[in-house]
Amino acid sequence: MIRVGIIGFGFMGRMHFRCWRARRDAVVTAICDTDAAAVKNTGRPPGNIAGAACAADLRDVAVYADPEAMFARERLDAVSIAVPSHLHAAWTVRALEAGVHVLCEKPMALTRADGQRMMEAAEKRKAVLQIGHCIRFWPEYAKAKEIVESGRYGRVIAASFLRLSATARTKQGSWFDDEERSGGMVFDLHIHDTDFIQSLFGIPESVCSHGARMPTGGLAHIVTHYRYPDAALVTAEGGWAMTPSCGLHMRFTLVLENAVLAFDYAQTPALKVFPLDGEPYAPELPPGDAYAREIDHFVRAVRGDRTAAVITPRQAWNSLAIAEAERESVRQEGRPIHVSTETF
Repeated sequence: MIRVGIIGFGFMGRMHFRCWRARRDAVVTAICDTDAAAVKNTGRPPGNIAGAACAADLRDVAVYADPEAMFARERLDAVSIAVPSHLHAAWTVRALEAGVHVLCEKPMALTRADGQRMMEAAEKRKAVLQIGHCIRFWPEYAKAKEIVESGRYGRVIAASFLRLSATARTKQGSWFDDEERSGGMVFDLHIHDTDFIQSLFGIPESVCSHGARMPTGGLAHIVTHYRYPDAALVTAEGGWAMTPSCGLHMRFTLVLENAVLAFDYAQTPALKVFPLDGEPYAPELPPGDAYAREIDHFVRAVRGDRTAAVITPRQAWNSLAIAEAERESVRQEGRPIHVSTETF
């Protein structure tokens, strides 16, 4: 039985709590949040993705306000870290030093230097470090990757991704609103697609990004071209200045030589394949939701199966490098920026 702690009990912490509680081979023994109100509020948390909207029964769970106290008093095998992004590196390193395997929410960190500290701590302790890039586990995205890599419809000619939310309007005054703590729209929202693009096509040679800012100065919207020599035309658009009534938009279109793969989160079925020859169809998807599937992947790694990693710490670190290059390209008004994946 894997003994699990959860650090951070907001929306994503509760998502992890729900997934861990559903497993028969794990038990949540402790949660920690410095905000007492977050723990006392055992009702339904706000969020733009379904899955965490369930009451949290904490009767058999030890509750802490200080992670250090939790590490000192609890015998934990693993932790889910779901705190504000600027704290990811510090608490991941501390957990690894305590001999605990870590599943840390994305982004890995807000700088490549912090991400490298996390990787080095995991390597030193021979511990599992997994970053919660849930899109790699999203059934429709995972199926699309499987179809592309099978080669059955030829190579990808063009790929476009879209992810829009109302975060900038619904989270005003929170840590999301502070780029020093959240990394802003690029690191909190857009990095989902940046990471999936890396998983499909590898690391781009360079990026060319254009952005639009909120009246307050924060980056609200981005459009990026990822340059892959002799490969597909790849673009992604992200933004979090949508109005609340507009909601979340999550889409992609993959144009292959002999088919088009189209995904729209708002439609049912969300993923369809449009072959050059034959009728459109909805492919059979792998079971489970993205969060349950990423935790299952983490558990298998903790138990010693690290042979078929969907995501590695280095890949999550590479996504930081790409996102940093995108942000720099926006600052330089669309100038192409080479993506450096050299460690320090």
